[in-house]
Amino acid sequence: MGLNGCCSCVKYLMVLINILFWLIGLTIVVTSVWMLTDPTFMLSMTQSYNHYHIALYVFLGIGILITLGAFFGCWGVCRESQCLLVSFFCVILIVMVAQIAAGAWAFHNKDKLDDIVRAAVKSSVQEEYGQSTMSSRTVTFDTLQKNLKCCGADGPGDWATSRFNNVDRTNIVEIAVSSMNVFYNIPESCCKDDLKDNECDLSRRLKFGGPLNAAIYQQGCVDKLIDIIYENWVTIFAVTAAVILLELLSLTFALSLCCAVRNQHYKA
Repeated sequence: MGLNGCCSCVKYLMVLINILFWLIGLTIVVTSVWMLTDPTFMLSMTQSYNHYHIALYVFLGIGILITLGAFFGCWGVCRESQCLLVSFFCVILIVMVAQIAAGAWAFHNKDKLDDIVRAAVKSSVQEEYGQSTMSSRTVTFDTLQKNLKCCGADGPGDWATSRFNNVDRTNIVEIAVSSMNVFYNIPESCCKDDLKDNECDLSRRLKFGGPLNAAIYQQGCVDKLIDIIYENWVTIFAVTAAVILLELLSLTFALSLCCAVRNQHYKA
């Protein structure tokens, strides 16, 4: 005999919530795979290459867990199975604790965001750009400079000490102005749009310490990237908080249904 009365309403609400979880979980999975496979995703510049991929794999794992939990929840409600409902409860509880921990860490370290992003972008300019082993990083940074209309981390002068200009950075202490090239090159992505033929090529060669050419972007990418993150900071926290509240509600419903199913079995 199936559950009825208030429990029947809770069952329908649980199905609705788990459909939302399915959509959320699949969205996270698809987004994670996209970010892992698309080298032009600009968010990757906010962290070191390895840390970015570790974060994405964790994000992907959370998406898979939410999708799996939604399956347990829907099937458990339809079958009125305590085992499946308990499985749903455990999976969603793990996801919720992970989200709260990640949110608390992000909120606690938000003042360090500038330093984290600046260090990551600076490292990409100085160490990674143009290297054969970091081709995806080069594509990402080119996309960043073109879309944000910027050049370098703090400005075009960053490229003077970059491996892109064959500067040996194995001993950073010995890098001095006297040992640098008098002229240095900047990437093509630093050039402004709609330039005439060969104008970009001529503008890319700069003299160290000299005036910057008007045909290239003058502002660095760090400040623009940080502004984008801060603009979306409130939205990210609001969405996360809404999902956590939805998860808390689903946990309450799952416990209620477990108790109702157990009492029904005892009466039977």
